Amino acid sequence: MKVTVTRSGGFAGISRRWQVYVEKEPDEQAWLVLLKGLPWDDIPQDEPKPDRYLYRINCEPYQPVIPEPREALIPEQDLTGAWRELVDRVRERDEQKRDLRPAHPFSPPAE
Repeated sequence: MKVTVTRSGGFAGISRRWQVYVEKEPDEQAWLVLLKGLPWDDIPQDEPKPDRYLYRINCEPYQPVIPEPREALIPEQDLTGAWRELVDRVRERDEQKRDLRPAHPFSPPAE
């Protein structure tokens, strides 16, 4: 199951995206507990504030925990509790994996 977090907006308007494949994580059960406990039916409905981020969270189905695809749009000011925990975990894991990737063989050496 893939979980994707996309952050858009902000002062510069630059989008960022992070993703995790839950079944490949060593703590898969902890991810499933977190995803199952999210308030998917009670997503904050506030409008994003100017120059603040908007988070789009997409979750693929994973039987029986997440029976159907899920999506949430959450303004930065409402990204709290379990939503914040999920976004932080996805971002940290994705960035850790990027740091472990080998450099492209044709890239110039760092100076």
